[in-house]
Amino acid sequence: MTEAKIVGVAKALPPFSRTTEQIIPYINMWLSDQDDRYRRKVVKIFEGAGVEKRFGIMSIEDVFTATSFEQKNDIYVEGVKELGCTALKSALAEQQWEPNSLDYIITVSCTGIMIPSLDAYLVNSLRLRQDIVRLPVTEMGCAAGVSGMIYAANFLRANPGKRAAVVAVESPTATFQLNDYSMANMVSAAIFGDGAACVLLSSNPADEGPKILGEGMYHFFDATHLMGFDLTNTGLKMILDPDVPQMIASHFPKLTYPFLKQLGSAMEKVHHLIFHPGGKKIVQTVEELFGEMGKTIDDTRQVLKQFGNMSSVTVLYVLERFLNKEISDGEQGLILSFGPGFSAQRVLIEW
Repeated sequence: MTEAKIVGVAKALPPFSRTTEQIIPYINMWLSDQDDRYRRKVVKIFEGAGVEKRFGIMSIEDVFTATSFEQKNDIYVEGVKELGCTALKSALAEQQWEPNSLDYIITVSCTGIMIPSLDAYLVNSLRLRQDIVRLPVTEMGCAAGVSGMIYAANFLRANPGKRAAVVAVESPTATFQLNDYSMANMVSAAIFGDGAACVLLSSNPADEGPKILGEGMYHFFDATHLMGFDLTNTGLKMILDPDVPQMIASHFPKLTYPFLKQLGSAMEKVHHLIFHPGGKKIVQTVEELFGEMGKTIDDTRQVLKQFGNMSSVTVLYVLERFLNKEISDGEQGLILSFGPGFSAQRVLIEW
């Protein structure tokens, strides 16, 4: 049977960065007309979010400036094109792949709207093959980076000797709502940052990397209200239900054990947990569940601390950390992310 392998990951960071400490004065200024107790509560949310630094496609002054949906989306489009190109170029250069060696390109983003999608611009800017197969993934939120890998793995298994790229680019700062004082807006502003990453995958025997043993999606019934965006006149307004961590905990055995068993594996055989850091509470919830099995998600926590939650991109930053480690042959890793729907995406890999 043809194997699909993960060959490499490269990331690209936006031009602006700020620490949480640097953001708090802007929060105080922004909420100066609000109740003092509420303002202090929001500051505490930022201080306790587990994010020390984040990057952005626009300056902090621009983030806290009232602009139209059109203006912010224009900034998103330009930022996404630039970051996506940088991430793909870096990934190809690291593996010494020529752009025209790619057979399949999947682009992932949910934090803005652009038609044609990013992949069309990448075809032009890198002069990818004119017969390359394109797939834009636009509405799967935080889970979409892993979704893209699932689609790539299926394509590669069906097409031996081929190469694929998954390019994820997100700018949650472009969705920040200046006149929304809901807790969902506050919490999302406290945890999210911008970023980009590219994963290269292959079914070519000459290319090396951990092989994908299997992949799958798990959909939670009657949970579409938990996470997503409302499309409003001022842009994409975050929906983030506080029940998300509890929902993950209640379904955790059902979405992990049968999946691993089906692939001839088990939690005892999984050495590495490559988990998407949705936010501090989700990280704590999953850490407790994995901790009972003697496993840690330290890399997940570090990515959240250094970059924040970059939606679909974030788990790929965690994956990059593992690909840069010395890992013994035969060891397994479970890639796991959650997103709107509500759904969980899983990929089991083996070095």
